[in-house]
Amino acid sequence: MSINSAMLAGVSGLVANSSALAAISDNIANVNTTAYKRNQVNFSQFVTAQAVAGQYSAGGVQGVTQHFVSQQGLIQASTSNTDLAISGDGFFVVTNKGAGVTAADPREFTRSGSFTVDASGFLVNDSGLYLQGWPAQANGTFSSDPSDLTKLASINVKNLGTAVKATGSVGISANLDSTTVLSPAVTAVPPTYALTGGASMADFAAGVVTGTKPDFTLDMNVTDSEGGSRKIEMAFLKTGANTWQAEAYAVPATDVTVGAGVAPGLVASGQVSFNPDGTLDTNPANTTFPATLDLAASSSATTPSWAAGLGIGAQSINLDISKVTQQSTSSTVTSISNDGAGVGNIVGVQVDDQGIVSAIYDNSQVRQIAQIAIATFPNPDGLKPAAGNAYQTTIPAGQMVLKDPGAGGAGQISPSSLEASTVDLSSEFTGLISTQKAYSASSKIITTADTMLDELINIIR
Repeated sequence: MSINSAMLAGVSGLVANSSALAAISDNIANVNTTAYKRNQVNFSQFVTAQAVAGQYSAGGVQGVTQHFVSQQGLIQASTSNTDLAISGDGFFVVTNKGAGVTAADPREFTRSGSFTVDASGFLVNDSGLYLQGWPAQANGTFSSDPSDLTKLASINVKNLGTAVKATGSVGISANLDSTTVLSPAVTAVPPTYALTGGASMADFAAGVVTGTKPDFTLDMNVTDSEGGSRKIEMAFLKTGANTWQAEAYAVPATDVTVGAGVAPGLVASGQVSFNPDGTLDTNPANTTFPATLDLAASSSATTPSWAAGLGIGAQSINLDISKVTQQSTSSTVTSISNDGAGVGNIVGVQVDDQGIVSAIYDNSQVRQIAQIAIATFPNPDGLKPAAGNAYQTTIPAGQMVLKDPGAGGAGQISPSSLEASTVDLSSEFTGLISTQKAYSASSKIITTADTMLDELINIIR
């Protein structure tokens, strides 16, 4: 009967507009939710077969929910280093737990990047979802895979231990006084005196009576492989108008083991020559002091080597003396640069636009921890919404692909930023009014059909 179909059409209108109201309510409630994607209920006509000619049977309406997952929200700056936003396509990969994630544990996808460091050191967002990334390998690279989620791990920024960087290079800026008078020790022995036993400046530093007192010394503090500080002294003795004999030795001498006939603690020796204008003569035939100080591990018999009792690894230190000059002013040190760093503890976390998460230490060292993976889908609007402003994979969404941030169409990571909700309050309030009117109109259909049925029943009275 047409009246019954009209009543049922009114009921379908109430149901569809109720769904629309629910979607609008969700949108308004989440206007300040990070990276929230608005939903919308679209109406679709429901047509029934017209069984009797000349009569119309109402079909009604049905609501179809549409998720605007691919819509980009406004990127806004934040004050936290661990707040992240994706500018472009893609999602963060997240899980429901930090430690012990297995292949059987579900992965979800979100753009909500309000991450903080929890008590266990994991990066977790406001919804309690743990950020996944490719862990850094021993060689500093990342073992990425475009489809294997098991290569990912929850990113932890605390359980890393301390950071140590052994000194690898030292740069010296100094001046040697050109007016220095040659000592009797130099005139009595050949310029290669430093290589003969009993006359070395290293002997003098070690307290040997027959050692030669240098004209000038400078100290270099180097960091060993365990983060300890070791003192290497460099001594100079003038041997000619533009030549100086130089030695580098450990202080105390017992820090270094040397072979028979070698001065205590001696690491390297050679000649340093200068041009008439006072700059360093870089001709290897004239300046023979080695550019590298090599020390074998304490467990090695190679000479020279760190003393066995120290238990430290081998070390090769590039020594740059190109800024050493010879001028007629007092011998002095201008500066000594050293790239080593002792034991340091984590004081902060940073993320760059390539998604590389790094720990910052109080000794100025930066250690890479992991690289954030960006998951992309051919049809992100087909993803299934999940709790915590996240999404789950579906067949309509297509095959997931993991990418480096900014590569292959994946969005770029914006550190210290958050993606705003895509809800527009003016549009939602307008939709709220029209939905209310449509709901009221559908209820009128039911009351009108009810009145007509009453009239039909009253015919037999």
